[in-house]
Amino acid sequence: MLKFKILIVVILGTIAQFTFAQDTLKKVKYTTHNKGKFYFYWGGNRESYSKSDIHFKGDDYDFTLNDVEALDRPVGWHINYINPTMMTIPQTNFRLGYFITDHYNISVGVDHMKYVMVQNQSVKINGTYPSIYEGNQVNNGQVDLSDETFLTFEHTDGLNYINSEISRVDDFSKLFGITNTDKIQINLTEGIGGGVIYPKTNAKVLGKERHDDFHISGYGVSAKVGLNLTFFKHYFIQGELKTGFINMNDIQTTALTNDSASQHFMFLQRIVSFGGIFNL
Repeated sequence: MLKFKILIVVILGTIAQFTFAQDTLKKVKYTTHNKGKFYFYWGGNRESYSKSDIHFKGDDYDFTLNDVEALDRPVGWHINYINPTMMTIPQTNFRLGYFITDHYNISVGVDHMKYVMVQNQSVKINGTYPSIYEGNQVNNGQVDLSDETFLTFEHTDGLNYINSEISRVDDFSKLFGITNTDKIQINLTEGIGGGVIYPKTNAKVLGKERHDDFHISGYGVSAKVGLNLTFFKHYFIQGELKTGFINMNDIQTTALTNDSASQHFMFLQRIVSFGGIFNL
């Protein structure tokens, strides 16, 4: 009889431990841990650029334009962002990532920016160029770029920054009184990255035929900070500020192989994206 009572106690203890373990598992929210999860997002951006010295060279010219201003080319909220046949046309961001720990993830992505030289400006010019421009577009060491016969210059298809990043994510939902993060979660994210610049440059230099092919033109490095709002475990909206440095030392400008340009500048991106996070 004693052995039977001991057996009953052991069985009841085992059941109690199993029940406690099951209850504990049920209490662990999906959003508590990130390790092993994949995520992706798609969104749009606006950019600002620092002024840049641009060096142009070819068989009969070798000159530098100083402190050239440039802007982006936004289309606003547009159906092209979700039209599969047109979604690469506007300024966009795509990223695919994987959490290697609960807080750190690695990712690859494309920042499709657009860089357009401001045409209505006059800048300082140094170097050599065909004499036909002296006294017309060029006067007293200044060139009037509003006359498009001298130069048009843009990376609008685009200024493609193909990069990898490592980022950290921290949940600070509690600061806003949120207890059920499986319904809504607020995260802070920071990261650094680097990659290559793969533009399709649209330029007309001194009236020559433009070059119109994608070409690896240099590299970029960047750092970002962002705010992530995750809803119902899997869906999120993310806003980011990303700043970086771009060095383009081999820009193809015309159909002639000896013609090229180089420049370097800082950029600031404002990004809004929509995405998902999941376990495979």
